[in-house]
Amino acid sequence: MLGRRTARSVVAVATASALVMTALPAVAGGSGAVLRRTGFGVPHVLAGSYHAAGVGAGYAFAEDNLCLLAQEIVTLDGERARWFGPGDGNLEADLYHRWINQTGVVEAALASRTGPSRNARDLARGYADGYNRYLAETGVDALPESACTGAGWVRPITELDIWRRVLQIADMGGAEGVTDLIAAAQPPGTPAVASRTAPTGLPDVLGGGIGSNAVGLGADATTGRTGMLLANPHFPWQGSRRFHQVHITIPGELNVSGVSLPGLPGVAIGHTDRVAWTHTVSTAVTVTLHRLALTPGDPTRYVVDGQTRALRRDPVTVTVRQDDGTLTTVTQPVWSTPDGPIVAVPGALPWDTAQAFQLRSANAGNLRTVDQWIGMAKARDVRQLRDVQARLLASPWVNTTAADVTGTAFYGDLQVVPHVTNAQEERCGLGDLDGIPVLDGSRGDCAWGTDADAPVPGLFGAGNLPTLFRRDVVSNMNDSPWLANPAAPLTGYPAIVGSVGTERSYRTRMGLQLIAEGIADSGFTLPELQAMQLNNRNLTAERGLPSVRSWCDSAAPAPSAPASDGRAVDLTAACAALAGWNGRGDLDARGAALWRVFVLRLRTSPWTVPFDPADPVGTPRGFDATRPGVITALADAVRAFAAAGVPVDVRLGDAQRYEGIGVHGCDGREGCFNVITADVTRPATGVQHGSSFIMATELTRSGPRTRTLLTYGQSANPTSPHHTDQTLLYVDKEWVTERFTEREIASDPHLTVRHLP
Repeated sequence: MLGRRTARSVVAVATASALVMTALPAVAGGSGAVLRRTGFGVPHVLAGSYHAAGVGAGYAFAEDNLCLLAQEIVTLDGERARWFGPGDGNLEADLYHRWINQTGVVEAALASRTGPSRNARDLARGYADGYNRYLAETGVDALPESACTGAGWVRPITELDIWRRVLQIADMGGAEGVTDLIAAAQPPGTPAVASRTAPTGLPDVLGGGIGSNAVGLGADATTGRTGMLLANPHFPWQGSRRFHQVHITIPGELNVSGVSLPGLPGVAIGHTDRVAWTHTVSTAVTVTLHRLALTPGDPTRYVVDGQTRALRRDPVTVTVRQDDGTLTTVTQPVWSTPDGPIVAVPGALPWDTAQAFQLRSANAGNLRTVDQWIGMAKARDVRQLRDVQARLLASPWVNTTAADVTGTAFYGDLQVVPHVTNAQEERCGLGDLDGIPVLDGSRGDCAWGTDADAPVPGLFGAGNLPTLFRRDVVSNMNDSPWLANPAAPLTGYPAIVGSVGTERSYRTRMGLQLIAEGIADSGFTLPELQAMQLNNRNLTAERGLPSVRSWCDSAAPAPSAPASDGRAVDLTAACAALAGWNGRGDLDARGAALWRVFVLRLRTSPWTVPFDPADPVGTPRGFDATRPGVITALADAVRAFAAAGVPVDVRLGDAQRYEGIGVHGCDGREGCFNVITADVTRPATGVQHGSSFIMATELTRSGPRTRTLLTYGQSANPTSPHHTDQTLLYVDKEWVTERFTEREIASDPHLTVRHLP
């Protein structure tokens, strides 16, 4: 006999299923969408057209996170200084975005021959319409999140706003990431009124808060003899780069589930019934700097092959809110060449009477990503997925790892890469700044080339970029393509893509070790792949903890050592903490936080055996705590904890928190696969970034079996029931069993249904 709660659930499911069946004729006719939500607030959009699919996805996102996108629209409008004041880079960002808007960069890209398809445009227009529908139904004054309730800067959005957002994300590693350098670029003797703080270098625009792990398994590496994928992007836990989960179905056309970023229509990382894929940040450099030789007596003109050209000057006016709430305006020109803006860093990239520096980004005008995601979602296997990527080359700064139901795994760094050959860089290179090549802009033969198979000028085509198909495994943990599979190293690609034969990161080595162990143990099952992701093993601890403990034992009963300033530090408590630690970044670990700060303070190598390209996973090795500087770093770490008032044996879950919830995981720089980045000496600052969306998928002949975790929940709104519900799952190392088929969706006891005609 059914209990009362079970009976209510059955009735609710039956009612919801009936609503779906009632709506299906309208969906089939393309006139609307059905928005279903299952457990943990995961939206499933059933639509009859790309526009209707966009409506459902945009509406669902707005319900969960409208404030996140509304704030980004303020950025894209160039109005941050108007609403939030000129600080925090707002004035510089406004100058750049106003320049982009008034020069029509996005409009020109939309109208170009490589502009978005009709389906992509319909999807984007629908996304804006869905967002606007929720906003109109709710009203600005009744929005559920206090961050934007009643805010004057919240407005309806347009399709153009969506494409501006697409370009913003694509060019995150280009001009979008250096707006302060653009603001600082003014002719000699002219003050840069819109640059409040002089930049000191090129910021780590991608490395500062983004990374990822990806593992694609083929039939030879799985017990089920099929394809499996582990997706593990490491993105910020706050702000406009939080993932949002969605499942989009257009019957007979599209059926894809996964995540995307705020304002991006479609699914960027996810799976279908036959293929699963994910992305990792690539080592490929997507921008170059060009030193312009200026005309004597006129620093606004430059010379190429003896011919004089004028820099373009675009005056830009920005509205600025003063401390007393009044508004004023600031006007400053943005200077550029046809290839990109002028940038300046005092001392490093000066604009003086002889030279100026221009930034060129391979992602300028790249709106192809939405079409690529649609094409990937329609691929029947990884070879078709590769063909879509090769044709569009839309991935802005990421590798792709994928697997399919045939048991084939794929790795490809098929992304936008400036066509700068090794020979050209040697011939034209003037050095580099923070890893960005500086080329001679006074010579026409130093401009980017173009491959015949490139979709737009200036890029390497797919034929010059690394790809690999395997029946065992491919992976990437943000190192170069070289060891996507250690048994079949990738070589021969341009140096601008990445290195070959160089030392791998601790995290890459940990990942390759975990993969090899899993394959050796009769291959992976889905639970084993999940367990590998959350085991919190730490490479430097596994290799170095015995040596540090040995030093502690030899220095007992009162171990001490000088810190970097020469002052002696008592290490008794530190040695005790490390003696009781199992070497993993688990929630209750004591010693894990100390080890992290210790490793990050190491300034000399602790390894006795150096890196050997013939043994890239096993070297360097031989951690020796007696080497000069090693115990000094431990003393410095102890001093850091003392200065912060945090005990060296602090429980990791008390030092690493999100919304008051302690979380497990550790820093990739320690050699952790399950990355969580947080300043453990300042617990109040919380988690910065790390494992964000985690997806383990097994592609069986009877359909996909998928487990997911959105570590910070679907909603950034603290009052939402889906703000930290998945955080609590993550803490307990539990997963969400994804509902992909109509039967699975209809049987969810938490199912809700809404028809959006």
